[in-house]
Amino acid sequence: MATTSAGPPVSPSWNEPSDRLRAELERLCDEAMRQKDLAHRRADFWVKVDIALGFPAALLAGVSGAAGLASVDARIPAALMALIAAGCAAGAGFLRGDSRRVANKRARQAWASVEAAARMKLAKDRVVPEDLGEVLESRQVALAAYEGEESPPGPSPAIPGR
Repeated sequence: MATTSAGPPVSPSWNEPSDRLRAELERLCDEAMRQKDLAHRRADFWVKVDIALGFPAALLAGVSGAAGLASVDARIPAALMALIAAGCAAGAGFLRGDSRRVANKRARQAWASVEAAARMKLAKDRVVPEDLGEVLESRQVALAAYEGEESPPGPSPAIPGR
């Protein structure tokens, strides 16, 4: 028996604008959850990098200073420890782990706000285009949070269905 279907069946609910808005809100909620977790892991990483470079630099600087003053024979190892300490301090300054940690914490909070906004809109019985627009605006704020900026200037993103 042959069927006359031209293609795969399309869910009747997908044709409803409200269902498309709801699907987009669910996608934004999932994206926000992933980005929030990623920002959390990045903030943890930069804390570890900052400690891994900063603590040895401070420790080696102190030990090399004490060793250099202790005896004449210890000056060469003390100088090597001072160079290593300087390298660790320069690496920590170059990588700016503390500012990256703060930026990722700020981004984590912004993505959590996007996720909360999307979940609140999804809890409503009926989703309207303005709901999606509000969540998209908070997404733009979250994207700008990595740089420490406010929401980007210019018009807000286009709202589908308008």
